[in-house]
Amino acid sequence: MIGVSDEAVEASEPVGRVLGTADATPLQFWTAVTPGSYLQLDDVVVTRRELPGREPVTIAGVVTQVRARHEGAQFDSDVFAIAEGTLPALVQEAAEITTTRVDPEFYVPPAPGAVVHRASGDARDAALHFDRMERRVPMGTGRDGVPVFLNADFLDGTRGAHVSISGISGVATKTSFATFLLYSVFRSGQLGGDAVNARALIFNVKGEDLLFLDHPNTKLDEATEAAYARLGLPATPFPDVRVYAPPRAGDSSGAPDVQSRLTGVDSFYWTLEEFCSKRLLPYVFADADDERQQYTMVVHSVTAHLARHAVPAEGGISIDGRRLSSYGDLVDHVVDQLTDDETRSTWAGSAVNMGTVNAFARRLIGSKRDLARLIRGDLAARRPHQIKTAESAQVTVVDLHNLPDRAQRFVVGVTLKTEFDDKEKSGTGRPLLFVVLDELNKYAPREGSSPIKEVLLDIAERGRSLGVILIGAQQTASEVERRIVTNSAIRVVGRLDPAEASRPEYGFLPPAMRQRALLARPGTMFVNQPDIPVPLCVEFPFPAWATRKSESGPPPAATMRSIVQGVDPFAVVGGRGGSFDDDIPF
Repeated sequence: MIGVSDEAVEASEPVGRVLGTADATPLQFWTAVTPGSYLQLDDVVVTRRELPGREPVTIAGVVTQVRARHEGAQFDSDVFAIAEGTLPALVQEAAEITTTRVDPEFYVPPAPGAVVHRASGDARDAALHFDRMERRVPMGTGRDGVPVFLNADFLDGTRGAHVSISGISGVATKTSFATFLLYSVFRSGQLGGDAVNARALIFNVKGEDLLFLDHPNTKLDEATEAAYARLGLPATPFPDVRVYAPPRAGDSSGAPDVQSRLTGVDSFYWTLEEFCSKRLLPYVFADADDERQQYTMVVHSVTAHLARHAVPAEGGISIDGRRLSSYGDLVDHVVDQLTDDETRSTWAGSAVNMGTVNAFARRLIGSKRDLARLIRGDLAARRPHQIKTAESAQVTVVDLHNLPDRAQRFVVGVTLKTEFDDKEKSGTGRPLLFVVLDELNKYAPREGSSPIKEVLLDIAERGRSLGVILIGAQQTASEVERRIVTNSAIRVVGRLDPAEASRPEYGFLPPAMRQRALLARPGTMFVNQPDIPVPLCVEFPFPAWATRKSESGPPPAATMRSIVQGVDPFAVVGGRGGSFDDDIPF
């Protein structure tokens, strides 16, 4: 038996018998539905096969297709005569069952005519392998309204890691599911002691929807609270959130560029000295095809030169005796040195021709407008301004939606590289770091190479051992680097575009489920995990946290101050002074 007694199976509701007019195999069979009963897609059923001289074999499975037909009709037009009662016929429904578990593992087909029961309770858990999961993370409910679980071992790196979520933008609710999954991981208690120190890094790329994760949702109703209760979760917002946003363009104070959230937000930026010493220039050239270009030789040469010769100087840097106080000044100086015949070889090497230098210079000059507010020489270097999850809250949200594409790539690349390097230096897989990144196909496309793509590949291939878990979302998994998708133990699909659904990347979906993915409503996801042979249809509840300003309740007291304000309540946000200014005022 599959984890339950014979009596438990017999007590389950009988819904049909194994069909005798269609081939039954150990992995798939059809069942005729008893008149007055029904089976729908995703229902879990169980049947038993008696064998001579052996213990009975229990076969459990999930309904993957349902059909109904008139028995006794020969022609299409017979349906009218049958409906009028002038032609006798019976309506018969049948369901296709895909086997999920056989116990004991003696693979024989179910006998035609064997009674099929709708699985419930322990029988359902066993059929879906939930009984084998030592740590079960609730991820929603099935079509029967009963909780569906994710095996934490395939999420935290114990036996696997990483999540890939695909679906149409605005309809598939990819980000909503990612945040709910994160909430469930933190609040379900399945991480044990690791949950206390575990961290999440979320990049917000669309609007300001993710800036209110710590605010209660005013639209929460009793039905939603009951849905959370069924999953064993509290219907509350995230308890510990820190928000970072880029400085406003043209604002010398460095105030965060957000409109809807005015409290508990910190600015992030890099000083010129950090830009040079940490060798961040390659992330300015983070387009997917840049690594194929010859000017990448110049990028690496200039990066090394800046790291060797840039000296901190009153908030800016000094190179070759020239003081530079802004990113624009740095770009102009680099271009001047590269276009000067006497200094070009020192900066770029002797084997580089002028055409390559000009290609580099054009792209570098084009970055001034996009990156000027992120790379600063006019803001305090000792003021908290770096994104470091180890020193932040349990959930760190980095707002990118106001930044142009080049700047978004720069922030994502540098932040992920810094976090991954820190984890690598620690040499341990704990505490866990979950990274939620939307538009993964933009940062790690299938073709080409870039510094960001290399970081993401590193996370996908080595992150499991270092405790870095990627939760990536994209409209089209077919356009994401194959190795990243392949290394994702959990694959999730929401509403799909018809052309995308036919791609081989979705081969794990049964044909009927592929068709359903074209019709899936928001909040419905199809989840595939290694423990279960068939993807499960999951409906997750409405967020208990605010997803926009209009539905946000009062913020918790802990978010009223930013880190800067917390250090010195009298400091002006973005000011160069505060408690970090050691300059003598006279």
